[in-house]
Amino acid sequence: MESPPAMDSAQPRWRRVRERLVRRILPRSLLGRMLLIGFIPLLATQAISLELFYGHYLQVVSRRLSGDMATTISMTLDMLERYPAPADRQWILEDAGRRAGLVMTLHAGESLHRSGSNHVLGPIDEDLAHDLQAAVRWPTFVDWKQAHHRVVIAVQTPIGVLQVVALRKRLVVAPVWLFVAWASGSALLLFLIAALFMRNQVRAIRRLARAAELFGLGRDTVPIVPEGAQEIRKAAVAFNRMRDRINRFVEQRTTVLAGVSHDLRTPLTRLRLSLAMLPRAGRVEAADLQPDIADMIGDIGEMEHMIEGYLSFARGEGAEMPAVIRVEDMFEEIVATLRRMGAQAAVRSITPAGLSITGRPNALRRVLSNVAENARRHADRIVFSAESGRRQVVLYVDDDGCGVEEARREHVFRPFESGAAGGTGLGLAIARDIIHAHGGHIGLESSPMGGARVRIVLPV
Repeated sequence: MESPPAMDSAQPRWRRVRERLVRRILPRSLLGRMLLIGFIPLLATQAISLELFYGHYLQVVSRRLSGDMATTISMTLDMLERYPAPADRQWILEDAGRRAGLVMTLHAGESLHRSGSNHVLGPIDEDLAHDLQAAVRWPTFVDWKQAHHRVVIAVQTPIGVLQVVALRKRLVVAPVWLFVAWASGSALLLFLIAALFMRNQVRAIRRLARAAELFGLGRDTVPIVPEGAQEIRKAAVAFNRMRDRINRFVEQRTTVLAGVSHDLRTPLTRLRLSLAMLPRAGRVEAADLQPDIADMIGDIGEMEHMIEGYLSFARGEGAEMPAVIRVEDMFEEIVATLRRMGAQAAVRSITPAGLSITGRPNALRRVLSNVAENARRHADRIVFSAESGRRQVVLYVDDDGCGVEEARREHVFRPFESGAAGGTGLGLAIARDIIHAHGGHIGLESSPMGGARVRIVLPV
């Protein structure tokens, strides 16, 4: 019963040992691993091609050439043996040499001092020695180390030594070193080209990593220029967008912290003055203190309202899980709330019917509520509509108010840009944060109803 745990513990240990060995063998850098991935298949391809040519084609051709040479020499020896007259022998050697492109000389009375072959690179020396041994019944010696690319074949005969001089190209297809140099050179050239391209790709990744590290250390960096492969370009674009969102987030939160101290200073000052004005001695009627108490309660309520807005802006809606939302149902809920508050609101059109989006329900309802509340302060009628576009859903909130000047349409989404008394100026700022968190966009346009139109674009 104790063996399975032992086996389970042995497997992770073996996996750790294997990973340690792999880390020691493989390069640590991405460039080194990419070069290794490209070099090993290239090396294997060149080795296979070398084996196919050198081990098959070259050997076949070499055997045929050496066999042809051995056959020519064997036939010449047979003719010399059949016609032993000196004049016939001379004619046979000249005629055979002329027809075969060889130089044949018979050295009468001489003998060979060695047999076999002085080896050269390639299979041709062994093939020729083997074919001569099979075709000629006398000792032979092949000298491959002659000048002017010549090969000398010496055959020991009963009457002397037959010397055959042939050009090396008659026996060798091509220099083996030439093919090896071509294969190695092409492999090296392709490897250098691949290394150059891979280095450019890795350089883009290193630049992205460096920018992320500097940004994480709090050093503001310029946007990365997307370059390299498509995936690396997408990563650079995503990093630039993340950098902009984080900078905007930090800027807005910094503005909020500055606004907290600014906006709370006024009610705190009034509270301090009210407390300073209270009598310090004697009897005081409670009825006389009611106006001061009411003012202080009002100041506290105003502070609670502002603090609640700040906390809502700072919290965001990031903890809510996304879900499928039916646009018509969400519009009806907002319209019902507005009608209870005395506003004229309606849903105009939703194209197509039953349109749905995926997002955080409470957050999106809050966006529409903030936009509608902002419109209710400046208009009499509010109309909601939606349409489906190419891989996106567009929500519209139109009103018949005075509208917003084009120069101020971007400013109204900044914190504390409130155009109404008692507002914190965070409603549209919260709405923009939520829409950006969904990967969408929110902006102001001119409405067909004469007022302002809030256009919300959400990705599908």
